[in-house]
Amino acid sequence: MSTSTRQRPIRLGTRRSALAQAQSGHVAAALEKISGRPVELVPIVSEGDTNRASLSEIGGLGIFATRLREALLAGQCDILVHSLKDLPTAIPDGLVIAATPVREDARDVVITRDGTPLHRLPAGAKIGTGSPRRIAQVRIRARRAEVVDIRGNVDSRLARVESGELDAVILAAAGLSRLGSETALQREELGLAEWPTAPGQGSLAVETTADAASDLRAALAELDDENTRLAITVERAVLEGLDAGCQAPMAAHAVVTGDAVRVRSVVYDPAGERRIGLDVTESLNRGYIRSHGSSNEADAADGATLTLAARELGISVARRLLEQGAADLVPREQPL
Repeated sequence: MSTSTRQRPIRLGTRRSALAQAQSGHVAAALEKISGRPVELVPIVSEGDTNRASLSEIGGLGIFATRLREALLAGQCDILVHSLKDLPTAIPDGLVIAATPVREDARDVVITRDGTPLHRLPAGAKIGTGSPRRIAQVRIRARRAEVVDIRGNVDSRLARVESGELDAVILAAAGLSRLGSETALQREELGLAEWPTAPGQGSLAVETTADAASDLRAALAELDDENTRLAITVERAVLEGLDAGCQAPMAAHAVVTGDAVRVRSVVYDPAGERRIGLDVTESLNRGYIRSHGSSNEADAADGATLTLAARELGISVARRLLEQGAADLVPREQPL
């Protein structure tokens, strides 16, 4: 690597929201240590930042990613950092997800003023969320409550609970952690067994161009966590196999332990009247695959084989959900 290349900043494209800036800042700091190059944030305004309509009305599909990807392809930045749960399953030509860092807490959190558990909130309690999946889950767990469709950043949502406008909001635990949000409000962590979350929740995706410089790709590869990548590959393959958008009322959460991967997936009726779920554990044969490779090229091939096995598992789970009637519950994914 030449001296000029080593010193040229890596340009990281990011949304302007406080959470996006915080997420990008974590990745930038890690990448600076690995690459020895400065990383500068390039703020980009996405449609999701300017369109204040409900996510359920505008579909949610790619609303936070499209403008950023256009900037990346146009050479306005070198890499992007996304919340993986906001990414459509189809990756545009010319782009690759080069790294999925270690996953944060994938759970949802209920925020209230007094710590009343979600299922004990009184009739008429107002619970704020803009996610069709969370709306369906609330209608199952707190049937007497009223769901309020909301948008806005974390601080504005917390403020609506503090003021008494809402009795509770549901947020991603990872977002609260990355922002370092401090509040006197009470929180209830929702267990993933009973309350699975969106495919990729808690995970970040670092995206770059397919023809990015080899030294940049190598540095990004060091940010990648294999267990996270395999788990989110399974989850996103379930979403892909259902042919549903990333705002569909469905959940999928996978955990990789050794050679085994366990995936819990549920598809919800938006009204909360019906749900179809699967809890599957299968082997990825990682030990066998690893024993047949020793060179760098073999290691790369092993990673591709494992990723393919993870994707096939997710597609299989989706197929089984469809066979049980999930097609009647999820809206079909619409092209951009």
